[in-house]
Amino acid sequence: FKKPVKIAIMGCIVNGPGEASDADIGIAGGKDCAVLFEHGEKIRTLKGDIVSQFVEEIHKL
Repeated sequence: FKKPVKIAIMGCIVNGPGEASDADIGIAGGKDCAVLFEHGEKIRTLKGDIVSQFVEEIHKL
């Protein structure tokens, strides 16, 4: 990365995005899915191979 990136990995879909709103990108996990968010805003829901999808999104920054 050319600049520092703040990443959050949270365990609660309800509070996670708000609690990590200062992160550039993050996920908040739930049962069999996770919410992808950027700066506290929900982008989409990840299902299946959540880790690989999250890493792809990080590299898009």
